[in-house]
Amino acid sequence: MNSKILGAGLCLLGSSFFAQAQQIDQAYNAKIKEYTTDTRFLPSSVLGVVEHPTIPSPSKHFGQIIGAPGVMHNTTAIYGYYKALADASPNLSIKQVGTTEEGRPINMVVIGSDESMGNLDTYREYLDQLADPRKIDSEKAEEIFEKAKPVYYLNGGLHSTEMGSPEMLMELAYRLVTSEDKSIQKILDNVIVLINPVSEPDGRDKVVDWYYRYSKARTEWDDGFPRSAPYWGTYVYHDNNRDGLQVSQELTKAIFNIFYEWHPTVMLDLHESVPLLYISTGTGPYNEQVDPVTIGEWQIMANHDITTLAAQGMPGAFTWAFYDGWWPGYGIWVANNHNSNGRFYETFGNAGANTYLRDLSKARYAGDPATTREWYRPDPPSEKVYWSARNNVNYMQAGVLASLSYAAQNGEQLLRNFYQKGINSIRKGSTEGPRAYVIPAEQRDPAMAAYLVNQLRAQAIEVHEDGEGAYYVLLDQPYRNLAVTLLSEQKYPKDAKFPPYDDIAWTLSYLYGVDVEVKDSIDFDRNSLSLVNTDASYDGKVDGSGSNYYISYKAQNTVLPALYWLIEQESDLEINVLESGLKTGSDSLASGSIWIKGISSSQAKELGEKFELDITRASQAPESSEVHAIDLPKIAIYHTWFNTQDEGWSRYTFEQRGIPYTSIDKDDLKAGDLKSKFDVILVPRSRGDVSSFIHGVDSRFGPMPYTKTEEFPSHGYPDSTDDMTGGPGFLGIDNLKKFVEAGGLVITLDNSTRMVAETGITRDLDPHNAGGLFHPGSVVTVKAKDSSSPLLYGYPEVFSIFRGNGPLYGVDLAKRDMMVLQYGTKPLKDEEPYTGEIMGMENPDKDLKKESEGKPVPYVRSGMVRNEQTIIGQGGIFNVPVGKGRIVAFTFDPLHRYLNHHDAPLVWNAIINWNHLGD
Repeated sequence: MNSKILGAGLCLLGSSFFAQAQQIDQAYNAKIKEYTTDTRFLPSSVLGVVEHPTIPSPSKHFGQIIGAPGVMHNTTAIYGYYKALADASPNLSIKQVGTTEEGRPINMVVIGSDESMGNLDTYREYLDQLADPRKIDSEKAEEIFEKAKPVYYLNGGLHSTEMGSPEMLMELAYRLVTSEDKSIQKILDNVIVLINPVSEPDGRDKVVDWYYRYSKARTEWDDGFPRSAPYWGTYVYHDNNRDGLQVSQELTKAIFNIFYEWHPTVMLDLHESVPLLYISTGTGPYNEQVDPVTIGEWQIMANHDITTLAAQGMPGAFTWAFYDGWWPGYGIWVANNHNSNGRFYETFGNAGANTYLRDLSKARYAGDPATTREWYRPDPPSEKVYWSARNNVNYMQAGVLASLSYAAQNGEQLLRNFYQKGINSIRKGSTEGPRAYVIPAEQRDPAMAAYLVNQLRAQAIEVHEDGEGAYYVLLDQPYRNLAVTLLSEQKYPKDAKFPPYDDIAWTLSYLYGVDVEVKDSIDFDRNSLSLVNTDASYDGKVDGSGSNYYISYKAQNTVLPALYWLIEQESDLEINVLESGLKTGSDSLASGSIWIKGISSSQAKELGEKFELDITRASQAPESSEVHAIDLPKIAIYHTWFNTQDEGWSRYTFEQRGIPYTSIDKDDLKAGDLKSKFDVILVPRSRGDVSSFIHGVDSRFGPMPYTKTEEFPSHGYPDSTDDMTGGPGFLGIDNLKKFVEAGGLVITLDNSTRMVAETGITRDLDPHNAGGLFHPGSVVTVKAKDSSSPLLYGYPEVFSIFRGNGPLYGVDLAKRDMMVLQYGTKPLKDEEPYTGEIMGMENPDKDLKKESEGKPVPYVRSGMVRNEQTIIGQGGIFNVPVGKGRIVAFTFDPLHRYLNHHDAPLVWNAIINWNHLGD
C-alpha cells in the first residue's frame, strides 16, 4: 500500500504519523506490511512505528517485530520487555499484583503522561470518591470531573489459546510511550492506561510451549490436531472467565484487586474466536440489573470502534450478533457489576503464529452467515481468508487505539456516567423494592451463611450484622444492583430469540443452600446494625454432657472434611452414621447424623470451631442395629486428556474442602487392579461422546508426551503422561467394571454418566431423549424417590438443585428403585396407578382418587426451561448395583464451577456411605 495514500487516508487515528518530526522505523513498518496478508487488513493506525533512540522497540529487544510468523513469547519474555520499557521510559511502570497457583507473577503495567505518572495516587483517589457518591456532594463531584482522568484497563491473554493479545499489547505499549502523533499524545495526556499483559500466566506458558512443541509444525488449520495444552491453570481451563462470582482463582483475584484499587472507567478484555473483529454489545436479553447507562455505553463505543475501522477500509468488524449480555460472572464483568463499563473484543486468531487459509462459509452468528452484509456488520469478509498472526495484531490494535481515542475525547462524560450509576443505584435502593435482604441466624448450614456474607463482601457489597447472628444487606448502597442480581431469582425470557451464551441462573441463596429473606420495607432498626469489616465465620458450639458426641446432619458441606480430619488426628476413632432418627434429650437427630465415640471435650471443641459445626453431647447411645460404621474411602478423581475443564473444578473443590484424593487417568485404568488402590472413583463431567471416553485423543497424532522437559518446562503439570493420545480403551473400561464388581463405588457426574451407561459397565441405564427439552443452567426442583437412601441424608423430600443441558438416563419400571432422585414432583406416567377396568379380576385401585398435592411446586426456581414437562419425573440420581459394588450416576453436575455448594453434599453422602448404599 502506498504510504502517501496511508498518510492522506480517512482514518480517524494515525493520520498525522507522517507529519511528525520523529524518525519512522522503516524496517519495522516494512515487516508489518510483509506479514499482513491483504492491504485491507492493514490499518494506517498501526503503521508509523517510530525508531526511538533510547527506548527499545520489540524488534530491537526480541530481534523480530510483533506478529512475526512462528514467533510467540512466554511470560518471562513478555514481562522482560515491559521491564525494559519501564527502565527506559518515565511514562510506563510495571508492578506485581498477584501470584498464580503455580507461582508465576501476575504483573500490571501503567502508562500515562509525565503529569499522570507523577500524580497516580491523586487520580486513584478521584475515582475512589466517584465510585461512592456518599463520600462527596455534587459540588465536589463537579470539581473532580474537571480534574480527573478516565482509567482504561486492557486485559490480555485470559484464554491461553487466544494468543495474540499478549503480543499486541507489547507493541501498543511501545507506541504509547514513544509516538508523538497527536492522537497518541491525546490518549497519553487524557487517559491512564492499565495493561494486564498476561492475565493467565500459567496457561500462557503451557500453550506457548505447546505451540513450539506441536502446533508450529502444522500446515492446515482443520487437521483435527489439538491446538491447546490439556491444562491452562492448575485447576481451571476456559472457565477462568467464569469465575467472577466465585472469585476463587488467583487470576480473578488479581483482576478484582486492580479494579478496587483503580476503579477503571472502562475495562476491555481481549479475546479471539470469530471473524474478523467482534466488538461486544450482545443480542440480549441483557442482565436486568445492569444500569441502562452502561448499556448505552456499550452501543456507542462499539459503533465508534466499528466506524473507526471502517474509515481505515478494514472489513469484517461487527457487533451485536455474538454473546448475549446476561451472565454476570465473567471476569471483566467486575466493571459492569460495579458501575464501570466492561467490554470485550473477539478477533480472529490461529492459536499461534502460523498463517492459515480459513474457511468462513459455514460460520453463522445470530442466524446470519458471517459473510453477509448486515446493519451490525457493514463490511463483511469473504468466505475464505488467508489469515496471519500479524493480521490479528493489526485488527486488535486498531480497535484498541480507536477505543482509547474515544476515552480520550469523551473522558469527562465517561466519568460522569460512572458517578451517575452510583447515584442511580443508591436512589433505587432507597425508593424501590427490595429495600434489604436478611440472612437469618437460624440456618441449615451456618457455615454456608457465613460464606455467603464473605462472597458478598468480596464483591464490595456492604453487609451489616445485628450482633445476634443475623446479617443484613441494605440496598441504599452503590452496588445495590449487583446485590439484587446475586440474591434474587432470575427470570430468563422463554421467548428469547437466540440461545443464551452461558448459565442463566445464579441465585446465591439457592446455590449455597442459605435462607435469605427479601424485605420490601425497612421493618427493623437499622441504627442497631454494624458494618461487617472482617470475614464472617460461624462459631460451632458443643452442648450437652456425656461420652457420645453427635453431629446433627443437615448436609453441611464441612462434615466430610471434618471426618477426614478426625481420622487423621486419631485413626482408631469409632465413627458411625445413624440410619434412623434418635432422640437425645431435647434434641432430635435425623438419619445421616454422625455419632463419634472416643474423643475428648477439647477435641470436640476444636472440631466444632475448625469446621463451623455444632456438636451435641449425650449419654444416650443408639442401638448397633440402627447405625453403620464409617470407613472413609481412598478416593480417585479420574481425568481425561481431551477435556479437563470440569475435572479441574472437582479437584479444586476437594482441595478447598480438605478431602484427600489421587488424580488418575487412562493409563491407571488400563493398568487395572484398581480396587487394591481405591475405594471410590469420581468421574467428573467431561464433554464428549462415548467414543471420546473410550478412545480419547486421536491416536493418529501419537505419541504426544505431556511431560516436563528442559525445552518445555511448563508441561507435565498438574499431571503428566508419555502419550496423551488414546483413551483407556476397552481394556480400561473393563478394568473399571471389575473395580465396581469387586465392591468399589464409581460416581459419575452429568455427561460422564455416558462412561458407565453406554460402554456396558452397567446395562441398567438407558439414554432418554426428552424431545424439545432446552435446559440451560437453571435452579430447578427435585424430589426424593427414596427418602431413606444415604445419598439423600440431610435433605428434605423436595428441594432444589442446579442443572444445565446434559444427557438424561432412565431405568425400566421394574428397576425404578434404582432412581433415588427425580426432577420435579410429579411421577412418570408409567408410575401412576391404573384405575380402569381389568378384565378377569377386580382392580384394587379402581376407586383410587388422586391425592391432593396442594399448591404445586414450580419446576423452575430461577432461570428458564423450555418444555419442562419432558424432564419432570426423570431421574436425577441413580444408585445402580454392579456385582459387589455400586454406580452412583448423576444427570447433573453437583460440583459445577465451585458454585452450587448446596448440591455438593450429595456427592459427600456417597463418599461417607460408599459401602452402605444398598444390599
